[in-house]
Amino acid sequence: MDIDYHLAFDLAPVGLVLSRNRTIVDCNQHVCEMFGITPEQLTGQSFQILYPSADEFERTGARIAPILNRNGTYADDRIMKRVDGRFKGETFWCHVTGRALNRESPHEAGIWSFEDLSASRPVKTGLTAREREVAAHLMDGLTSKQIGRALSISHRTVEVYRARLMRKFKASTTADLVHRLLSG
Repeated sequence: MDIDYHLAFDLAPVGLVLSRNRTIVDCNQHVCEMFGITPEQLTGQSFQILYPSADEFERTGARIAPILNRNGTYADDRIMKRVDGRFKGETFWCHVTGRALNRESPHEAGIWSFEDLSASRPVKTGLTAREREVAAHLMDGLTSKQIGRALSISHRTVEVYRARLMRKFKASTTADLVHRLLSG
């Protein structure tokens, strides 16, 4: 039995994107539904179109490049943005996993999967881009020092952002904050 790999790609139960130099070369139907856009509108676009801000796009690219270079793969939970449709501009939590096809040049070519986490993890409004990044790492169980290394900031700066998040979510401990972040 011959397998039609393009049909399998298009009908996969997760969003899939093939990329070159952080530009979308091909995508499947699931990713289009997730972001509210057609394949024709998404193909040829920079991944920046899927981020809440250009700054988050740039910081994420800088953060993942050395990990892709070292491991060949990368995964995290991050805030993404719906592009069009009735939810245009809505932000949502998304689990993103990627593989570089060339470790020496990690953004040169890759394959990425996207999983919409909004049903189990709604986005709280009023968080800054950096607060969202720190929150994502806290939900992954990282310490302030680990988060600081991941974001290239000091652990004391992370602690300031964690304290802000605790105030915003009215959490008494970091464990309580993580619980509130996960429960929405």
